[in-house]
Amino acid sequence: MSNSEVLSLASSDKGKILIVDDQPLNIKILHQLFQNECDIYMATSGERAIEVCQKIKPDVMLLDIEMPGMTGLQVCEAIKNNPITANTAVIFVTAHFDEEQEAKGFQLGAVDYIHKPINSIITTARVNNQLLLKRQSDILRAIALLDSLTGLANRRQFERSIPESWQHCSRQNKPLSLVMLDVDFFKHYNDTYGHQQGDDCLRLVAQAIYAVARRPYDLVARYGGEEFVCILPETDSLGATLIAQKMINAVQALAIEHAGSSISSTVTISAGVATTYPTIDSRWDKLLNEADMQLYQAKDSGRNQVKCIAL
Repeated sequence: MSNSEVLSLASSDKGKILIVDDQPLNIKILHQLFQNECDIYMATSGERAIEVCQKIKPDVMLLDIEMPGMTGLQVCEAIKNNPITANTAVIFVTAHFDEEQEAKGFQLGAVDYIHKPINSIITTARVNNQLLLKRQSDILRAIALLDSLTGLANRRQFERSIPESWQHCSRQNKPLSLVMLDVDFFKHYNDTYGHQQGDDCLRLVAQAIYAVARRPYDLVARYGGEEFVCILPETDSLGATLIAQKMINAVQALAIEHAGSSISSTVTISAGVATTYPTIDSRWDKLLNEADMQLYQAKDSGRNQVKCIAL
């Protein structure tokens, strides 16, 4: 997530609410309360609620406790145990006052209870409070996963994202590529122009790299120092190599003066690409090591180029 995406998150007008109840009348009542301010989604069973939640990632789920099949408590437990949906704020909707059951719901991760019959003022206030808290926590989480200098994802975000991409490609039997990139002779750049201008250079390089990999499921992150990494799901070796070369070309097109470079009068980058078909019993860190080795070969072979390997 970039700085612009954080700003977009902060200025987003509408929250997403998933209403889960096996009685259509109850869904209708809640829908009428929030339809003008929020995007509303509905499910009439626990099983369907989990499917919809994984797909749309709602901000708030209004969840009936007593339903045929999966109960609301079972749905809440499943939602909170799934990293994809764990941040959804679950509010139970129930016709009963049962302290033991309420305690169980809070232990499972619910944030509030609303009691039937629905009081429109109380319900609106509680849901709006949770929407506000959810938006604030989303923004804080997003900021924590950003690199403050470049606005790219940081290494922590990369390490959170790569297992998800790995699992996705494993399930779909699709290739996954990693691109490691490094600014050539960056220490010499800092020695020549100073650290402030070095920071400016890194920002420009980051923007150029980010502009190349813009699919929703791609991730470009600052790995550390002058090194960057890019996750390219569903991308084979040829495709990843082409993307890496475009990144190299984009940085060269910036024409940032670099008197300390022995290979060019302007700033350049080198890239290493590694591609594999992930499996459930394999590890992503091996792919990262291979991409890093390819980056080393690119630098050892003269820099300002890409080297690749398909595993």
